[in-house]
Amino acid sequence: MAPTVARYGSWKSPISASLLTATGVSLIQPRPGRAGEIYWIEGRPSEAGRCVVVRRCADGTIEDLLPPPFNARTRAHEYGGGSMHVDEDTVYFTDFSEQRLYRLCQGGAPEPLTADPSTPGSVRFADFETTDDHQWLIAIRETHGEGEAVNDVVALRTDGSSEPVCLASGHDFFSNPRLSPDGRQLVWVSWDHPNMPWDGGQLWVADRLGDFEIGPPRLVAGGDQESIFQPEWSPDGILHFVSDRSGWWNLYAELDGQVVPLAPKSAEFGVPQWVFGMRRYAFLPDGRLAAAYGEGGVDRLGIVTSGGIDCLDLPYTAYGTDVHAGGDGLLLIAGKPDAPSELVTVNVDSGESTVVRRSLEIDLESEYVSPPQSIEFPTSRNRTAHAIFFPPANKDFVAPEDERPPLLVISHGGPTGSASAEFSAKVQYWTSRGFAVVDVDYSGSTGYGREYRERLRGEWGIVDTDDCINAARYLVDRDLVDGERLAIRGGSAGGYTTLCALVFHDVFAAGASYYGVADLAGLSEDTHKFESRYLDGLVGPYPEAEATYRERSPIHFAEQLSCPVILLQGLEDKVVPPSQAEVMVEAMEAKGLSHAYIAFQGEQHGFRQAVNVQRALEAELYFYSEVFGFGLAEEIEPVDIKNFPPS
Repeated sequence: MAPTVARYGSWKSPISASLLTATGVSLIQPRPGRAGEIYWIEGRPSEAGRCVVVRRCADGTIEDLLPPPFNARTRAHEYGGGSMHVDEDTVYFTDFSEQRLYRLCQGGAPEPLTADPSTPGSVRFADFETTDDHQWLIAIRETHGEGEAVNDVVALRTDGSSEPVCLASGHDFFSNPRLSPDGRQLVWVSWDHPNMPWDGGQLWVADRLGDFEIGPPRLVAGGDQESIFQPEWSPDGILHFVSDRSGWWNLYAELDGQVVPLAPKSAEFGVPQWVFGMRRYAFLPDGRLAAAYGEGGVDRLGIVTSGGIDCLDLPYTAYGTDVHAGGDGLLLIAGKPDAPSELVTVNVDSGESTVVRRSLEIDLESEYVSPPQSIEFPTSRNRTAHAIFFPPANKDFVAPEDERPPLLVISHGGPTGSASAEFSAKVQYWTSRGFAVVDVDYSGSTGYGREYRERLRGEWGIVDTDDCINAARYLVDRDLVDGERLAIRGGSAGGYTTLCALVFHDVFAAGASYYGVADLAGLSEDTHKFESRYLDGLVGPYPEAEATYRERSPIHFAEQLSCPVILLQGLEDKVVPPSQAEVMVEAMEAKGLSHAYIAFQGEQHGFRQAVNVQRALEAELYFYSEVFGFGLAEEIEPVDIKNFPPS
């Protein structure tokens, strides 16, 4: 059957917003158990975003271990991560509601190990490790009270019979407490304001004394200009870690008191440590080191050898941040360009992978999937920037010959995030409807070395915005997209770049800001500890650089908006508070500018509940259909666009 001729944007797609939320889950924190068991966490939009501990038994049976209302999610650093630890057949986890630490023994019910804090959520735990005798649990603790939160490394009895004992303190942040195989040494990472962990930190080692005390710590590596990622002990007790001292996050080991590089490469073996418990390499049972590394937006997986790294021939282009040894090989979450991400086991010798669980149960014909295309393009200051381009793809439709597709520019979060060559159902939601999408790795993104990351230092809101604009212009100049129908969207830091592009430039015809920053000064005064000094590096110290903060805050220049914008915001967001969106809305209403605002009760930084995820995506599509003037192939609840002329 010949494809139907229809305008770009109006194509009927098999990828619906309801499909994404009804069958999709987030796969998080896979962990090997004993006797072939595998554990992981599923974030389920269909259960209001609840994080459920799941186990696959040796016989292949899959079962939920965590009954409602338990929710295995920590709020340490607000972004969380590292909320579960598996010790043989016992699971330790932080419950979201009160942030208490729990133990779940096989066949039993969750038992609290820590006291119920007087203020719910005021004491939080993450990033766990247990001793070989199963008697002690080591964790990062974050205590909230008057003033700034306090972070430290603690140990407590696994039966809950003791209060947590402080092992390391005195720095603003800690992560990655890991015991040596003989239990005699403890390693951890620390960093201090104004650094973020990808700016600089320190790697410490201390001897374990007595039942659980530690001796004076020794600095192994790190500093204000060296980022440390994932310290790990080899089976024979050699300390390994990732450092960007060469300009790239590469692997190192401490041998005879000297730090020695392993497999030096212009590639990233580390990633920005936004959450706890991230792992990009693991030691196999025979002692070999397997590592994931990124090159130009594509991940590879290989075995480190004396001569470098032997890359495995696998069909995946993304390997996530949860690489573990399990069974005879590896346990990890992997993504392909043409199918949703999967929890898989990998036999590194045979090169075979086995799927344990899929993140989305969808079987798409290849003609509905837009393949990623890596592009480089010229940008400001005689530089080159990077992006991944996705042209429209839907076998059932073609557009009129004289029409070019609307372009949706994605400005990722972070701003240290990165575009990915793996399948994204949300990207394909747009491309299968006739949009072109470009996911921009603007200056400051991860994957291209420290120098590329640090292009954003002091330049946030300028070079990232320039790169997004120049990506769009590059595609327009090649006649791949419609220069009159350019839109930009982004969340969090990407929302800020989106608003900057819309307010300070006249290139885009529409935009969507998801919990984006509108007022830099307001953000510096009203955000959580983890990011409270982040803007020192991105913009400048506050209030000394108050004039710069004002110059780069879209809220103060809302009257310069020349196109409609939709803002979407969670009302319980502690990272970018609702006030950021609300002040922007007030300014646009006062100026009579076209806008829409949708606020979601019960949502934090990033939407988790199925009904809200679906509503946000459909609302954005409806918004573009009104602005760009194309019909919709499906019925969608209308969005109230203030001050917008009727179509």
